[in-house]
Amino acid sequence: MPDRGGGPTGPRIRVGRPSRRVRTLLMTLGVLAVLGMVFTMFAGFWTDWLWYRSVHYSSVFTTTLWTKVGLFFVFGLLMALSVGFNIWLAHRLRPPLSAMSMEQQNLDRYRMSIAPYKKWLLLGITALVGLIAGASASSQWRTWLMWVNGVPFNEKDPQFKLDVSFYAFDLPWYRFLLGFGFAAVILSVIAAALTHYLYGGLRITSPGARATAAATGHLSVLIGIFVALKAVAYWLDRYGLAVKSSDFKATDNWTGLRYVDANAYLPAKTILFCIAVICALLFFATLWRRTWQLPVIGFGLMVLSAILIGGLYPAIVQKFQVQPNEQAKEAPYVEKNLKATREAYGIDGTQVRDYPGVSQAEDKSQLRDDVPGAASIRIMDPNIVSPTFQQLQQIRNYYAFPTNLDVDRYSKDGKDQDTVIGLRELNYNGIPKRNWINDHFRYTHGYGVVAAEGTSADSGGRPEFTESDLPSKGDLGKYEQRIYYGERTTTYSIVGGPQKEIDYSDDSGEKTYSYQADSGVNLSNPLNRAAYAVAFSEPQILYSGAIGEGSRILYNRTPKERVEAIAPWLTIDGDAYPAVVNGRIQWIVDAYTTTNGYPYSSRTTLGDTTADSLTATNDQRAVVAQQNQVNYIRNSVKATVDAYTGEVKLYQWDTEDPVLKTWMKAFPDTVEPRSEISGELMAHLRYPQDLFKVQRELLTRYHVKDATTFLSGSEVWQVPDDPTNKTGDAVPPYYLSMKMPDQKEQVFSLTTTFTPNGRDNLSAFMAVNADPGTSDYGKIRILKLPTSTTVSGPKQVQSQFNSQQDIAETIRLLRGGDSEVEYGNLLAVPLDGGLLYVEPVYVRGGGLKYPLLRKVLVTYGGQTAFEDTLDQALDKVFGGQGSPVEPPPGEDEGSGEEGTTPPPGTDNPTVREALQDAQEAFEAGQEALKKNDWEAYGRAQKDLEEALRKAEEAQSAQGGGGGSGGSQSSPSPKPTASG
Repeated sequence: MPDRGGGPTGPRIRVGRPSRRVRTLLMTLGVLAVLGMVFTMFAGFWTDWLWYRSVHYSSVFTTTLWTKVGLFFVFGLLMALSVGFNIWLAHRLRPPLSAMSMEQQNLDRYRMSIAPYKKWLLLGITALVGLIAGASASSQWRTWLMWVNGVPFNEKDPQFKLDVSFYAFDLPWYRFLLGFGFAAVILSVIAAALTHYLYGGLRITSPGARATAAATGHLSVLIGIFVALKAVAYWLDRYGLAVKSSDFKATDNWTGLRYVDANAYLPAKTILFCIAVICALLFFATLWRRTWQLPVIGFGLMVLSAILIGGLYPAIVQKFQVQPNEQAKEAPYVEKNLKATREAYGIDGTQVRDYPGVSQAEDKSQLRDDVPGAASIRIMDPNIVSPTFQQLQQIRNYYAFPTNLDVDRYSKDGKDQDTVIGLRELNYNGIPKRNWINDHFRYTHGYGVVAAEGTSADSGGRPEFTESDLPSKGDLGKYEQRIYYGERTTTYSIVGGPQKEIDYSDDSGEKTYSYQADSGVNLSNPLNRAAYAVAFSEPQILYSGAIGEGSRILYNRTPKERVEAIAPWLTIDGDAYPAVVNGRIQWIVDAYTTTNGYPYSSRTTLGDTTADSLTATNDQRAVVAQQNQVNYIRNSVKATVDAYTGEVKLYQWDTEDPVLKTWMKAFPDTVEPRSEISGELMAHLRYPQDLFKVQRELLTRYHVKDATTFLSGSEVWQVPDDPTNKTGDAVPPYYLSMKMPDQKEQVFSLTTTFTPNGRDNLSAFMAVNADPGTSDYGKIRILKLPTSTTVSGPKQVQSQFNSQQDIAETIRLLRGGDSEVEYGNLLAVPLDGGLLYVEPVYVRGGGLKYPLLRKVLVTYGGQTAFEDTLDQALDKVFGGQGSPVEPPPGEDEGSGEEGTTPPPGTDNPTVREALQDAQEAFEAGQEALKKNDWEAYGRAQKDLEEALRKAEEAQSAQGGGGGSGGSQSSPSPKPTASG
């Protein structure tokens, strides 16, 4: 009937349902959101593919991708089928009628609510567990590739006589399969039990039997499979004892069987394996007996046996058999560990020889002429002089040098010389005006090499540059100087398009340049631009007019980053270093193959053993994968990265390494044979620092070959702390051309020192031949000092140096005003049965905020000198005029801070007056430096020398001991090289 009310009528308003336009808009937004998510995921995949293709290692991307995809689908499907089948089977085995009870009536509601969605629920559950299992399995791609491509070591473990490859390649895969099997069975048991309970096959409170026969049989088989897998686990555990780590007082991270393992755990695992097999058969027998009585009893006995046989019995053996006579019981197993550890870390060929530590020469002056032949002593410390390079050779604020420079060898006049080298890389913080165009289009590269002699400085303490200026010129000849790939280049650049780059600046102004190589990814394609805009969260990449035909994007630009991406199965050394090779700047990167499965070899954590005072202050020096625990390592690959094109080449260095051969099978044609290394590149290769640091840490214990000595701990050494700074970290190894006692000529070497555990005197000196051009490259030599002779270690030498009164006074004067004193690398060189210590001392003075070489400390045979130059210090020490090195009264060996004792002779008015004049002259010199008044500075230096000479003469006349006051050299910056 029509509305007869008096009110107005109007259109009906539907409440709660959006209009078609709104629904269309919401649907469109939903579709766009889904497409955006899909494209975001696609962008990451697509840019990765483009990058690998651009560096010509697309096979690494595809092999890794398809391996991950295969593992994801295979194990995801297996898990889904396992869980889904058992849910389906439990549902199929449900009883036809449920018992009438409150429990079942409550469950009826759930059964009825899920009845319409049973298939979807089954699919959802199986899909979820499949996705999780597949994702977990895909992360095991390395384990799979090593198992399927494993190459034998042709070495057998001493216990089970199996090839080492079984432990390195096979056992990890078997353990993964076992873990997957346990997960599948446990999830299946849970899913089946819940299904049986939901549909009445299992009852908790209902009257009658707690489980139907079908449910009993089903769950018994699943538990039987679980127990069978446990039996397999017990069997694999037997072999796992060979690579098991345990606490042992002889060493940290002890690996391999000990007496209790071989005589208690091993038979216990075998017995438990047999018990588990029997218990599994009892569970399977319930298919016929339909009772859990026997299997439950068997399972209880297995658990009890595991406690008694696997836990209590070994503890009894350890307590009553091993501890009363530990050395005799453990000695055979320690010998196996010694042999395996030395082989696995490549230290089995280490030559240990006794060294007196004290020269037997009656006339030390005869040794002066032997010093140049013993070592090319480097007074340029590369870890100190980077600011000097920066100040003298930066040229523009948008260039910078690394915090730590590198040491290499370059030929001059037909003779190799140690050289400190650094690249003038791009410094983004120094760009005059920061914006997107400047950061990514205009300032794109560094320019040139700067190098200096490592063994000399000019008269002002500056480096003797052999390659300098901008563009660089010098002894290195002609080469491509632009640096698009470097250690400081951590952001992307877009080059080669319409926007010109700043090349470098000279007196005539800025030079522009356009990138000529085909490195990077072409952005001419709109799809590529869109992908990178999403991947880098830079929408301007999509529409910027600075990008056009020929534009290419460069990223992943640090040498270590590129090598790690191309060879993800390698561990990268912490120190990539540059070299000029065949007219190009090449970054040289050392890379390692490692495994954690070498039987009986003790483990080490790379991040701990490679840490020193340099890595503590410079993250770029840290080894990649710091927390990796390994017990086998080889420097199997030498890699190069072209600083201009970014081209990466991997060269097989260790031709016998089975781990590398395995990876070369998995990734064919990625590693070039060693024969492809050119002679010019070979001249710049060297022994890597991180491998050396790992080996020296192991050699603190494993230099002994006798099990009794090893167990006693009487021959344990330690790597001393760096005495030149206060970080408390280990002294870094140093590169140095030197000659060991059994060598006929100097060889480029990597050196370090050892002290006894808990003491500071020297116990050994270690050097490795770091020159691959020699026949015994990689040979480790250790000079072991007698325990009856006390030879000062690095910390003691530094402490004695700081505490000697005349030297301490000179240091105090050098620190006058706002100057800072920095100690360079404390180098040790074997010489005629003794150890020669040399340490350069630098000063940052006045307005010159960069280090200048001001003094050199030399100590040998109880004599020390602190002079302006190395030659002067050597002359003084070997001329017999040096001051005896004695610890300060009442100071324990190795202790002592910088000396604060008043200078000798201060009760002499003449000495006091002379020292006051010296202080005033020094301060006048610092003021002159601030004003760049070099004439006044020169006068001040002469006054300072005269004042110190007077003080020394007055002190000698008084009988105060002839320390070297030493004249001051004019402050000038100077770079140093460090290993």
